[in-house]
Amino acid sequence: QVQLVESGGGLVQAGDSLRLSCADSGRTFNNYRMGWFRQAPGKEREFVAAINWSGGDTIYVDSVKGRFTISRDNAKSTVYLQMNSLKPEDTAVYYCAVQYSTGYSSANFGSWGRGTQVTVSS
Repeated sequence: QVQLVESGGGLVQAGDSLRLSCADSGRTFNNYRMGWFRQAPGKEREFVAAINWSGGDTIYVDSVKGRFTISRDNAKSTVYLQMNSLKPEDTAVYYCAVQYSTGYSSANFGSWGRGTQVTVSS
């Protein structure tokens, strides 16, 4: 019953911030680990961040550590990705997904949303 919808993307300049939201219209993901991935044109989908059910355990890819923060509000069935100090290399379509198995490759996740475009100009 998980139905994920990402929002909050846009076109920004380097150094700007964006907050992405991932809402579950089915409101059933409260007990799942959740994650964010991104995919740039011509590249493989890349893991960005993940969070456990309570929000107390997070993990990030090295390239975004210190700049991005994943959080969740289970009462709103929503996961967030706060992105600060954006760089042109952050340009990608950002997807949220449910973690169904151990690991942080795309194969460990499912119930993908349609994605939201983030474009960072230099």
